[in-house]
Amino acid sequence: MTRSTRSTRRSRTVALTASAVMIALGATACGGSSGDSGSGTPGKGGTLTVLNKADFDHLDPQRVYTTEGSSMDEEIVRTLTGWDETGSAPKLVGDLATDTGTPSKGATVWTFHLRHGVKYQDGTEVTAPDVKYGVERFFSSDINGGPPYASQWLVGGADYKGPYQGKELGSVQTPDKYTIVFHLNQPVADFNETTAMPGWSAVPKAHDTGSTYDTKVWSDGPYMIKSYAKNKELVLTRNTYWSQSTDPIRQQNVDEMDVKFGQDEAAIDQQIKADAGTAQTSIQQWPIAGSDLAQLANDPALKSRYYKIPAPGINYLAINTTRVKDLRVRQAIEYAIDKTTVRGAFGGSAYGDYATTMLSPGIGGYKKFNLYSANPSGNLAKAKALMKQAGDPKPTMSIAVENTPTQEHFADAVKTALERIGIHVNISPIEAANYFSTVNNTKNQYDLTWGDWIADWPNASTVLPTLFDGRLIKKNPQANQDLSYLNDPKVNTLIDKAARMTDVKQRNATYGRMDEQIMKDAAVVPLTYMNFSDMSGSKVGGVIPDTILAEPSLVHVYVKH
Repeated sequence: MTRSTRSTRRSRTVALTASAVMIALGATACGGSSGDSGSGTPGKGGTLTVLNKADFDHLDPQRVYTTEGSSMDEEIVRTLTGWDETGSAPKLVGDLATDTGTPSKGATVWTFHLRHGVKYQDGTEVTAPDVKYGVERFFSSDINGGPPYASQWLVGGADYKGPYQGKELGSVQTPDKYTIVFHLNQPVADFNETTAMPGWSAVPKAHDTGSTYDTKVWSDGPYMIKSYAKNKELVLTRNTYWSQSTDPIRQQNVDEMDVKFGQDEAAIDQQIKADAGTAQTSIQQWPIAGSDLAQLANDPALKSRYYKIPAPGINYLAINTTRVKDLRVRQAIEYAIDKTTVRGAFGGSAYGDYATTMLSPGIGGYKKFNLYSANPSGNLAKAKALMKQAGDPKPTMSIAVENTPTQEHFADAVKTALERIGIHVNISPIEAANYFSTVNNTKNQYDLTWGDWIADWPNASTVLPTLFDGRLIKKNPQANQDLSYLNDPKVNTLIDKAARMTDVKQRNATYGRMDEQIMKDAAVVPLTYMNFSDMSGSKVGGVIPDTILAEPSLVHVYVKH
């Protein structure tokens, strides 16, 4: 999921800059508080105001693929499984389902049993056929933008066109009202982590409004849509039929959530910092602007309402292995990059720890290692020696970045570092809103490309295969995520091997080896394990740092009176 400054692509990168990638990922411990700074029991009642730079790309659960939209959907829709994040590490639990599902036939069949008595906003009960119908919506061309897993994994998914022509998908079965069975075309040992994403939820056919469902999502969660004026305001109110006894994840503390769209990020930062009037009961879902980050992160007065949320993701520089063919030149780039100036462009230490691997701590499969400079500011002598071994070429390289101040400062830092070893760099700024659609199109190739990625769930299976399976380049010429154009048979073999493994320990060890091989190929320079930083007003309590989405989770939020 991309997240550019935290926004749209949950390729999983969100938007740090402006629009597309979800940069939210880091690995340091959460700073500030968990939001319970008021201690005592959560208050009931009141209105929580959410201040957002822009509207959600989607709230339709089968279309949402951003962190902000997914986080807001947790208040409205319930998924088969979900994450309990009240402990020291996220724990997968049953949500609509009674437990985390049962795999059979080598993890190619998954069975879930639904809780009894989960109710929609009109008091009718949620059933297995409603979940089946919801999942089938993934396949309709009217419902686009969501993650690809249903079409990749469900038997018959390649040819199925969705439920609107009256056809059903045979590989999703509902033997009774409370049981749903999925038949997969390959073993997927962590399928029950996929089912925690918003699309694996119930949609009652009678209330489906197709492509306009974004503003009319039918609730089985604690809150329902009261009003929604796109790009202006979304108001959620209590779903009176929701019951705490059937929900292991959420609470229903506030009366309403009022989401306001359209203010500049820095203006939101200053409003919440000032903590006057409704700002006291407000929170932001987009991260603090890079220009404000260092100052706000280090302000002791804000500590109890500042959330530094580590996310399962990475900010990196891809080296195009088909254009920069000499391994020694790529290795020289690894040693030459000064990560201290690079991180400074993104807001400094609050933005994340220096990275040496493509998997970040907290992701299943992460292995700690460092093949290049022990010093984050680089090793110039080693870089120059490698360039000498390569015959001292003086290449000119292009670097693609978003056209935002943050990214342009980053590009300048890369340019300065590489010029010291004889590589001249031309900076190619790309409109932030179109950045990923541009660099993911194989027609537009650069020598160096900035990228960031957030795992869809905390497992290497949603990171390395997506970013480094070279066989996908031809398959997805307009949606190529392999920005380094790496097509290493050793990596591809490990990807296939890991996909077949049902033993999580063995699979994780394989992903660790894969990460090392990618770094031996010098295909990417990992820069930082990302954090997203957000703030709330002084009267907001119960905020949980959600390290799956790198968002402040509102599932237990309350307003102090």
